[in-house]
Amino acid sequence: MKGLKKIALATAVAAAPFAAQADLKALDDTTMGNVTGQAGVTIELETEVSIGEFRYTDEGYLAVNDISIGGGSVERDANGAVTGVSGMLDDLVIDIDVEADGDAFIDVHSISGAPIDFAMAVGSASLNATDGSGDSTLLASNIGIEGNLGLLNIRVDTATDNLIMNVGFNVTDMDMDVDFLGVNVRDLTVYGATYFESGGPVDAASMFAQAQITVGKGTSAATGGDALEITIPQFVADIGVGAVEIGGESIGSFRVDNLAVTNTTMKVYGHQ
Repeated sequence: MKGLKKIALATAVAAAPFAAQADLKALDDTTMGNVTGQAGVTIELETEVSIGEFRYTDEGYLAVNDISIGGGSVERDANGAVTGVSGMLDDLVIDIDVEADGDAFIDVHSISGAPIDFAMAVGSASLNATDGSGDSTLLASNIGIEGNLGLLNIRVDTATDNLIMNVGFNVTDMDMDVDFLGVNVRDLTVYGATYFESGGPVDAASMFAQAQITVGKGTSAATGGDALEITIPQFVADIGVGAVEIGGESIGSFRVDNLAVTNTTMKVYGHQ
């Protein structure tokens, strides 16, 4: 399904208002619309992103190295090691509106009307000690993901103080080496929940896995304190794995038909 690779990896960027003098007054979205003849802001975007290292430190640290985000396909050298992506993340439009009720609404879609292709490459992810021992564990390496985004919109709801995101996407090809287990995953795909039944991506329901995600402030049942609450009312997908390799040889292929994750709530907070 290489020809279907049109997705989106979207980053919505909000700008800050300026208030430098007492006699200056910020114009709201509707007022700006009366002045300019339109309401809201549209951003056409094309970009390619590379990150040398992302590091999360607790006592030891998790390091994710050689991250590339763009479009096209994942590039590899003769030994199969990922080296980057072949193109830019493009054909991308971001519409930003502040509605009359105060809600901020961000819609990400393509200029052409086709799904937006994306590619992401990660060189390695490892756990590392900081106690002077020099110990480390290579969790995974040579991670390559290619896919398409069919839907992405984000609403900041002033009535509930929640961020609500609707997303429809697929993964047309994913390969990775899970080094610390000695397992390689090849040709992993994620499509809509009717993909296997339809025999392929024939419509939106079969082409794109779909989810709604709500993010806001919650309360921990264990501590009674504030927590980041993430709610997923429903996520549905068909998932296939072309091959799982152990010892360099495939042990077979796998698939998960009609995966449905429903009524899921996570509360995330720190601990001592």
